[in-house]
Amino acid sequence: MKGVVLPVMTLCWREVIRFCRQRSRLVGAFVQPLVFWLLLGGGLRASFRPPGAPAGTSYVEYVYPGIIAMVLLFTAIFATISVIEDRHMGFLQGVLVSPVSRSSIVLGQALGGTTLAMVQGIIFLVLAPAAGVPLSVASVLGMVLVMFLISFGLTSLGLVIAWRLESTQGFHAVMNLILLPMWVLSGAFFPMAGVPGPIEWVMRVNPLTYGMAALRRCLYLGSPAAAGPVPGLALALGITVLFGILAFIAATDAARRSTV
Repeated sequence: MKGVVLPVMTLCWREVIRFCRQRSRLVGAFVQPLVFWLLLGGGLRASFRPPGAPAGTSYVEYVYPGIIAMVLLFTAIFATISVIEDRHMGFLQGVLVSPVSRSSIVLGQALGGTTLAMVQGIIFLVLAPAAGVPLSVASVLGMVLVMFLISFGLTSLGLVIAWRLESTQGFHAVMNLILLPMWVLSGAFFPMAGVPGPIEWVMRVNPLTYGMAALRRCLYLGSPAAAGPVPGLALALGITVLFGILAFIAATDAARRSTV
C-alpha cells in the first residue's frame, strides 16, 4: 500500500504546491467565473426567467450552480495542462521510468486537480447567500461531495486529452471544442425545457448535465421544487460517478499507451 499511496499523494501534493506558486491560475480559474456571474447574471436578470423554474427565481440565482461548475471546469483545464508542461521539462519522463504504475500516476494527477477544483468551488459556495440561496449543513456537505465527483470526472477527462497531445496550443483547441460545449449544454446557462430537439438530445447524453442536476438538487436540498425540472438526485449521482470512473479508466489507458 505504501508503494501506491506515497506516489499518489506526492503527485497530488505537487499539483497543490505548483498552484500556490502560480497566482495567475487563481485569477483564471476563480476570478473569471466570478466576473461571468456578475455580468451575465446582472445583465439578464431583468429579461430572462428560466422555463420551469419556480416563481421568483432570478437569473442570478439560476446561473449560480452553473458558475460553480465553471470554476471546477477551468481548474481542471489548468491542472491537466501541466502534463504537457511536465513532458517538455523532462519531469514526466522521470516519473514514467520509476517503479510506479501508470494508474497510480494518473490517480495522483487526477486527485491533485480535483483537490484544487474543490477548494475553489467551496470558496465560491460561500457566495450562495448573495445569489439568494440559503445554505444548510446538509446542502453544503452534499455540494462538497458532488463537486468532488464532478472535479474528478472533468480532471480525468482532461488527462485523457493531455496525455495524447504534445503542445499546449492543441490542448486548448481540444478543450474549447469539448469541455466548454459540455458546460454550456449542461443546463448551466439554460434548462433543457423548451430547447430544440437536437440540442435537447445532446443535453440528455451530456454527462455534465447530470452533474449540474446533482449540484442543483443538493443546493436546494431542503426545498426540492426550487431545483426546477432536472433529473433526480439518485440518477444524477449515479451517472456522475460512472462518468468519473470511465474517464479515469480512459486516462489510465492513454497514459499506458504514451511513449514519452
